[in-house]
Amino acid sequence: MFYSYGETEINHLKRRDKKMAAAIDRLGMIARPLSPDLFAALIRNIVDQQISVKAALTVNARLVTLLGTITPFTVAQASAEAIQGCGMTMRKAGYIKGAADAALNGSLDLSAIAQLPDNDVITQLSSLNGVGVWTAEMLLISSLCRPDVLSWGDLAIRRGMMNLYRHKTLPRERFEKYRRRYAPYGTTASLYLWALSHQTE
Repeated sequence: MFYSYGETEINHLKRRDKKMAAAIDRLGMIARPLSPDLFAALIRNIVDQQISVKAALTVNARLVTLLGTITPFTVAQASAEAIQGCGMTMRKAGYIKGAADAALNGSLDLSAIAQLPDNDVITQLSSLNGVGVWTAEMLLISSLCRPDVLSWGDLAIRRGMMNLYRHKTLPRERFEKYRRRYAPYGTTASLYLWALSHQTE
């Protein structure tokens, strides 16, 4: 499964911004994988924090081996020590256990969260220990398929924006100007900015 967008989003962005239009023409359609299981995606995002992509793949694979399916119940059944043994700090294992407890006791209502506006989703998810605004925004894209997410906290998105517009610095006010320009299809813009973060032209 990939993030779904098409002519409506592309035509809006191309109409609003000539440089983005040129980038879209050059890069074509971008396939961004989705993680429809919000809880499993949340746990994977906690694991991924502050470690390399290679290390994250290894740790996540070990966690799946330990738990089988990653659900609030399977996480709650495992000890923090067993989760830590997958290759993470005890603090991070505690964050994972805390997320499972919140899902089980109802303080994090995963079934209701999909119905909430973006800002409320961010507020609920980032209230969990170990989950910040950036993680919540990534879940809005990868699990909830929200159409207008452009993350100030994402360094690659900021770098892509600087590459696209040839800016040496990117103050928050300038970033917000582009966010308004891309709206209501900021997520599609994010896909292209991520791709552009690796390019210097």
